[in-house]
Amino acid sequence: MSPDRSQVDDEDASAIGGWRRWLRIGVGLVLVATVLGVGLVLTRSDDRPPPRPDIPLDAWAPYWALDSSLPEIRSRLPLLRDVSPFWFDAVGETEIVVAMHAPEGPTEEFIEAVRASEAKLVPSIVDATASGEMAAILADPDRRANHVRTLLAFADDGGYDGLDIDYEQFAFADGRSTWAATRPNWVAFIEELAAGLHSAGRTLTVSIPPVYDAERTGASGFWVYDYGAIAPNVDRIRIMAYDFSVGSAGPIAPLDFVESAIEGAIAATGAPEKLVLGLPSYGRNWVTRVSGECPESAPGRTAVTTRSVDELIATRAAVPVFVEETGEWTFDYELELSEGDLACVQTRRVHYVDADGVRLRMDLAREYHLDGVSLWALGFDDPTVWSAILPTIADPTPTTTIPD
Repeated sequence: MSPDRSQVDDEDASAIGGWRRWLRIGVGLVLVATVLGVGLVLTRSDDRPPPRPDIPLDAWAPYWALDSSLPEIRSRLPLLRDVSPFWFDAVGETEIVVAMHAPEGPTEEFIEAVRASEAKLVPSIVDATASGEMAAILADPDRRANHVRTLLAFADDGGYDGLDIDYEQFAFADGRSTWAATRPNWVAFIEELAAGLHSAGRTLTVSIPPVYDAERTGASGFWVYDYGAIAPNVDRIRIMAYDFSVGSAGPIAPLDFVESAIEGAIAATGAPEKLVLGLPSYGRNWVTRVSGECPESAPGRTAVTTRSVDELIATRAAVPVFVEETGEWTFDYELELSEGDLACVQTRRVHYVDADGVRLRMDLAREYHLDGVSLWALGFDDPTVWSAILPTIADPTPTTTIPD
């Protein structure tokens, strides 16, 4: 996740929508979802074992959703295995800071609530450096060692159970021409960080965009992260199987894309027991047409979540349509805007994953016997999400086995 990817608004300048360019349409599992209810039919080859009956649930907790997540966190924590506060930025070789707009009181309250529970506290560290800077740090053995020591000290000072490394500049800012050089340095970084964390009894998770095979071609996805080489060293790899459409209106995490990401990660690692599937509980709202001249204050792309979308539907008298192929909903509406002498009408289109869509993707993770799923994000969810996924959430209390 880029620092503001998940806000899903016009301030998000990342190129995550480029995932579409590398999508390899997967084959295998057939999902048929009815428009009403959670109707789901899974068909699989005879040699595939039955889906695992339950699966562990992790979650990210972005600071901008704390107003929604904090009132409910104590009732959610007993259901969660790992919880990742999402407000820590790596801004250089030796400096990790709290994100500028993260509110001090609520973030502290959230962390204390997690500490008082059985859930593991595994904060996400985001690469907030300029393009190319983190790659340069990891390319220099001395600077890389300094950065590893910084992360280990951060984990020790905070008394955290582990760290989640979310370094996305390699993928979305540095350019594909840098990947071959960055790939071995990234692996060396993960090996060194894992050794330090594991020696202290802590875990290492990485959150990275998907790959679609074990190769390095234009169709392979984000091979800079070398899923196969890092898998033996990490405890978990969270697959960010969402943000399929960013720059233009389209689905958030279409089912064939999600399945391709799962299959590609398994092909690259041979270790489904290390893989955690990211679950989106949000959508986007795009402008698809404009008539007239809009004022500067006119909204561009904005966000919806499972918590907020029903209010938008009611306000705009919209009629959502379920798309079986993607496992998502979509609707259009018109927004009239005026300011001074300027006036326009925007035609807007919304794509979103609802509670049943979250469950569909969770069931894919069960079908492929992954290690778990991770909800993006606490505060985007609503009670319908929990009603949909509760029947297949595993007991979150088993002890994590730290690799040798």
